[in-house]
Amino acid sequence: MARMVQNENKAAGAFFFATLVLWLLSLSFEIVFNKRNELLCVIAGCCFFQTANWVIRFRFSKDPLFVNTSVSLLHSFIISSSVVFILVNQWLKNGSNGMFEHSQLFGGTWPWAYPALCFSCGYFAYDQWDMLHYRLYNGWIPAILLHHLILLICFSLALYRNVTINYLILTLICELHSIFLHVRKVRRMAGLRDANSTIVRAEWVLNWVAFILARFVSHVLITVKLLRDRHKFGKGIELPLALFGMVGMNLLNVFLGIDLFHAFKREISSQPNSHHHRE
Repeated sequence: MARMVQNENKAAGAFFFATLVLWLLSLSFEIVFNKRNELLCVIAGCCFFQTANWVIRFRFSKDPLFVNTSVSLLHSFIISSSVVFILVNQWLKNGSNGMFEHSQLFGGTWPWAYPALCFSCGYFAYDQWDMLHYRLYNGWIPAILLHHLILLICFSLALYRNVTINYLILTLICELHSIFLHVRKVRRMAGLRDANSTIVRAEWVLNWVAFILARFVSHVLITVKLLRDRHKFGKGIELPLALFGMVGMNLLNVFLGIDLFHAFKREISSQPNSHHHRE
């Protein structure tokens, strides 16, 4: 059984590593041959989060899961703050009138939206590599690696074609919920597991509220918006790719909600959960 699981992990690792190499080649082609220097922000994102990884590993802990989760927490905080700033800035400048019209979401780019999306794209590439390198996954089709692959495809094609940037910024509202996911993991790895404590109870309340509003509801609303405006898209790949990405994200959200509910039940019943793989 152990050998079968190991073979599954190796097969999944080989596949997702190959897709990461192909992604890097496509990014390099855009930067070098198409002179897309603005995409250097993607490389900057990769380098920033890899540097954060080294700092945490050197200063705090060498545990790969702790380091990976801590960097993920940093990304969630930076990107969610950026998304809130972008939306508030746009609302203060022009008001909400027309802010969520198709022309704005599809062809427009709010100030700071493009570099923020590039920076986040760089993180997902870094994180994919880090999980592959330290094997922080399991199974034939690890949900976390599939999630990152979907985002890398959707983000990169949008950045290359300079379309749907604002749509994708809206999808990143879910990083508000990711903050609480990562806080919970870091807290448990630090040994704080008392389900009766006020801090843990408050964390779970915020976790569920953020999951429902910032992740589940927001992604459903984006999907509904895409379907309502489907006649406004051209005959290109944008609509099928956007719908594919959002269907994938909504399915993953359902699975995440189920996992979160099981984790909540385990923690409330004080059953230990000591595996070393990302949930």
